[in-house]
Amino acid sequence: LPKCLPCPSKHLDASRRACLVARFGFIYAQERFDAQSLLRTYICDLEMVQRIIYTAAVESFHAAKMAYWKFKVHVREKLCLCHSGPESLETAVMHYIVCHKDQYDVHASVKEVIRSMTINPKISFPPEIDFVVLSSLIQELCSLAFSMQTLDPPLDIAFGIDGELFDETKYYRSSDSDFTAAFVAHHVWPALMENGVVIVKGEVVTKR
Repeated sequence: LPKCLPCPSKHLDASRRACLVARFGFIYAQERFDAQSLLRTYICDLEMVQRIIYTAAVESFHAAKMAYWKFKVHVREKLCLCHSGPESLETAVMHYIVCHKDQYDVHASVKEVIRSMTINPKISFPPEIDFVVLSSLIQELCSLAFSMQTLDPPLDIAFGIDGELFDETKYYRSSDSDFTAAFVAHHVWPALMENGVVIVKGEVVTKR
């Protein structure tokens, strides 16, 4: 394996975390909106559009995390043959991954996400197009999710399910929600978590 620069400081780690969290917010504010506008040219049902984008986010994080763990196992197997310190093997593995994120095959993850979305019974596309139109958004999400796994602790999205009790510490209500409703009808965007604590709220639609 190629060598890497000395291990980054905690200050640099904190800066990297802040950049990744900000990127998550930007994707929500801009790229999600762009994807929604694109889908609305094909699909009139706003709820279906929101479900598609939310599913893309969830599947992107899942695919990226799986790819990360496979990559980590590969790196550990290689480094354990030549590692001599002074840092621990685990630290060396993490640092190598941070330095060589470009080795992550994000395009393979994008294909995996699209395959998963295609067989998801909760979402559908008109027959003349497919989920490939979301490749740009999915690639951004996969790359972000992969990088978030290199943090200590890693960042992840919250698990969400239709019908769950609305939690104001985890979600904002969408503007078209029934603000008196206690349960989530569907999700618009996932919350971002760190060690089980919400650091960026997601968005949901609540209805009676």
